[in-house]
Amino acid sequence: MRIDAHHHLWDLSAVRYPWLMAKGARRFFGDPAPIQRDYLMDEFRRDARGFGASVHIQVGAEDGWAEATWVQGVAEANPGWPLAQVVFCDLTAPDLSRQLDRYQTLPSVRGVRQIVGRAPGEDARTGTNALLDDPRFAAGLRAVGERGLSFDLQLIPELYERMARVLDAAPGTAIALCHAGSPHDRSPAGLRDWASRLRLLSDRPQITCKLSGLGMFDHDWSTESIRPVVETCLEQFGPDRCMFGSNFPVDSLYSDYAHVVAAYESLVPEAATFSVFHDTAARFYALP
Repeated sequence: MRIDAHHHLWDLSAVRYPWLMAKGARRFFGDPAPIQRDYLMDEFRRDARGFGASVHIQVGAEDGWAEATWVQGVAEANPGWPLAQVVFCDLTAPDLSRQLDRYQTLPSVRGVRQIVGRAPGEDARTGTNALLDDPRFAAGLRAVGERGLSFDLQLIPELYERMARVLDAAPGTAIALCHAGSPHDRSPAGLRDWASRLRLLSDRPQITCKLSGLGMFDHDWSTESIRPVVETCLEQFGPDRCMFGSNFPVDSLYSDYAHVVAAYESLVPEAATFSVFHDTAARFYALP
């Protein structure tokens, strides 16, 4: 059984997602118009043929609790498909403990995500990078780990050094690095810079890397264009700390699911396939 460690679902009649309802607004990954519609479990399971379990990642709902309870309902309605989820929680919130208490009543919850960085232009507008200078964020990150929850970390290479200092204050929190750390500059120089900076994270054993979302900054990607990213992650983290994620339906803007899987299959050495497509995610997110 293969595990998709990073995907999204949404029902626009059940939960409000402001970015999915903002018609005509471009995002850092391009024009979201084709995915500004329901994406439900039945469609995901058709896309993810050959997979048998997955991890749902929060995706910008107006109300994180409403999203989490909806996903819990999806998990309960699909007992033959183990579905874990990573929820949104503001780690700087004064009632963080209460929020985490409530989330942990949902059996599918494994971790939390609060995005630190998406892309330079969008970050400049949202101000999310400021989390790295907020002592409440570091304290919240530590509290998450103390509860046995993990943290899904999305940020860009320019933030790795500052994030590494924050992580030093929360060494017991397991971290999933989303989208290989978002290497947005795919020029040869940009990839060399990303690989050099990545050592700041890969040297920390608490961090596991997701091979996911590589189409967001390379819409015309090919197996060869993502090869340096995949090979660098496998070399720095090792296959026991790398896991596959489709980032669907966002990455469906650039290719179909089968093409994404085939590309990674061709780049991951056969001896590492079980780790990357199953074992790492099963261990990290406590899935069968």
